[in-house]
Amino acid sequence: MFDFGQSNSEHSRHWFFKGKIVIDGEEQSEDLMQVVGATMDGENANDNSLIAFHDNSSAIRGYETKNLQPKTPGQPSEMAPVDVHSHITFTAETHNFPTGIAPFPGAATGIGGRIRDGHATGTGSLIVASTAGYCVGNLNLPGYDLPWEDKELQYPSNLASPQRIIIEGSNGCSAYGNEFGEPILTGFARSFEQKFEQPDGTSERRGWLKPILFTGGVGQIHDEHCVKGGPKKGYLVIKLGGPAYRIGLGGGAASSMVQGDNKENLDFDAVQRGDAEMEQKTNRVIRACVEMGDKNPIVAIHDQGAGGNCNVLKEIVEPMFGEPGGGRFDIRKVLSGDPSLSVHELWCAEFQENDGLLLKPEDEELFKSICAREHAPYSVVGEVTGDGRVIVEDSSDGSTPVNLDLQDVLADLPQKTFTDTRQPPYR
Repeated sequence: MFDFGQSNSEHSRHWFFKGKIVIDGEEQSEDLMQVVGATMDGENANDNSLIAFHDNSSAIRGYETKNLQPKTPGQPSEMAPVDVHSHITFTAETHNFPTGIAPFPGAATGIGGRIRDGHATGTGSLIVASTAGYCVGNLNLPGYDLPWEDKELQYPSNLASPQRIIIEGSNGCSAYGNEFGEPILTGFARSFEQKFEQPDGTSERRGWLKPILFTGGVGQIHDEHCVKGGPKKGYLVIKLGGPAYRIGLGGGAASSMVQGDNKENLDFDAVQRGDAEMEQKTNRVIRACVEMGDKNPIVAIHDQGAGGNCNVLKEIVEPMFGEPGGGRFDIRKVLSGDPSLSVHELWCAEFQENDGLLLKPEDEELFKSICAREHAPYSVVGEVTGDGRVIVEDSSDGSTPVNLDLQDVLADLPQKTFTDTRQPPYR
């Protein structure tokens, strides 16, 4: 049930953007996702966009360039310029809920998650630089009174103050970017919160009570790595990155709620903790694979985010290109930093700095050697079965905690309906 709660959350399903919108009793002809996607359809179509609306990043057409890289990627070797047909990637992420609860780790892991989105594009891509942005309520800075700031306005007890968010959140972004080695080049900050008088004489509070933590990253992808491979029977399912801990539990569902409605302990449990050093290790492994060009061993890659294993391991064995997909996993093969973790926690906790990959069995030794060189933990947690099911076994007691048809989890579900009315302008 917890698994379904993550998989079917607003965070994962985009119910609102894909929902049926009714305004003043009139159903709109398009959902919001179709409105956004129209930039790629019909007369708006162009051949400049190579990846859009179907991967961890977008990509636009690039150039023939020279990259400085090892002559023998993944091993000690001299560096040399190499001709590469390279495209430009961009990905954006918001980490609003966790930054409101715990500003420093919430913002730091927003940067970390967006970096993983970047390097998990196609069959692996390269990280270059990023932006960061912050939107919060009134700052109420000591000794700096502003006439529009109402100091009587209260915040939910499980939300940090705007002042704390703007300071600690900015520190979290910069610290993670610096420790990883990705510069934050530019960004924005906005502060707004105000009471507006309604036509009926009542007032309504408007502002960024739930903050926005935005991060966008630009990168580089080689032309031959733009398309992920499908999950063929017998392919190995790999987890690359840090061990599991009891952190980031329920983030997908918690971030989909109205902030302040959840219990404080559940909110804090859902916040991840950042480890930029581990992120750099995993990124160097992916970089080495990318630099192998057409010998890149990665068949497909997805970053681990909301939902943890219960999300990323389904994504990596999702049916593609006519392949039925499906996978069988041993939960005890998941690397764990805490022997007290339950199966529920191993399967659903997000922890951090982790990716899911598909490899051909014959490429495991090569991948293992790269991971050993970079001191990056990895484990073979299962394999593609080709039966369209996701099965999680527990080798410690012979039980089968999860046995689901992927279509029951990933299939398109009926639209939700969202109704609204037009309001007169505020005065």
